[in-house]
Amino acid sequence: MRSPLPALLPGMSALRKSQRVLRHRGEGSMTTRRILLGAAFAAPALGGAAAQGAWPERQVRFVVAFAPGGFTDVIARMLAERLGPAWGHTVVVENRGGAGGNLAARQIARVAPDGYTALVTTGAFAINLSLSRNPGYRAEEFDVAAVVAGTPNIFAVRAESPVRTLADLVELSRRRPLNYGTAGVGVAAHLSAELLFKRAGGTDVQHVPYTGAGPAMLALLAGNIDMVAASLPSAINQIRDGKARGLAVTSATRNSALPDVPTVAEAGLPPIVDVAWVAVMFPAGTPRPVLERANVDINRVMAEPAFQQRLRDGGFEPIGGSLDQATRYVAEEVANWREVVRTVNVQID
Repeated sequence: MRSPLPALLPGMSALRKSQRVLRHRGEGSMTTRRILLGAAFAAPALGGAAAQGAWPERQVRFVVAFAPGGFTDVIARMLAERLGPAWGHTVVVENRGGAGGNLAARQIARVAPDGYTALVTTGAFAINLSLSRNPGYRAEEFDVAAVVAGTPNIFAVRAESPVRTLADLVELSRRRPLNYGTAGVGVAAHLSAELLFKRAGGTDVQHVPYTGAGPAMLALLAGNIDMVAASLPSAINQIRDGKARGLAVTSATRNSALPDVPTVAEAGLPPIVDVAWVAVMFPAGTPRPVLERANVDINRVMAEPAFQQRLRDGGFEPIGGSLDQATRYVAEEVANWREVVRTVNVQID
């Protein structure tokens, strides 16, 4: 029998039900999630207590797989700020961006599994294993400590566009050629957009990759592209300011940061569930008590109302869960994205 936790946490339940090419997602109330986050770190507390005297004895490094200023970096620093006092040692955040997150993953896979160096990465970790013929790392080279939070991607047009709904956009693409921009080839938003139009059938749509979500949004606002597919945090300010219009989010329920934007299913298209998650991983072979202690303390931070509010203000939802649940989450993501990449037939090398 499965634990009730994955069925209720918004992100964890999603991957239980998204194995067949980004499908439906479970849901849970704010109150229930908060209670279950508490249960998540209470369950393995004995193992964490056993490791407490031995780890950590010095500072811990969080190596972020992307450049400073992005949402992965921000969440890593939010965690580090709170975990340092709990661990009695500074948590140092280092950025090693490059190769879509692969560079940091390659490096951390080869460091000593002593619990003092962790990788903070995103769903790109899972995508790149199928997108690239040789990403330079394997999923088995990591132990997942916690899946922290997730945010959907969003399909958006500029405010002046005559397109009012996602169904309108798809119908228009059947009558004349359209283009859309993303942060680059193979990012989650690109794969989701390709899946959207492939499922719709009969569309004439050109992908325009940019060197990041920022340039893609600027191109949208300048009228150079018809639509942008991006992570919600990348588009949230332009939508809130009335410069862009959100057509749909790639989640099963609406996002609390943009409650007026429907889901893909609500927009009348086959449901697409694609969450850009942030996770903390250690090199494979890290002692189990260390992983349990990290999981307990990260879940404790995630249960703080102030931490959750900061996540939600930026378009994220906390995910959480036990050590075993986090491990299954990432494993299912790897399998899920393998199927998506095969379906849309995208390869970067």
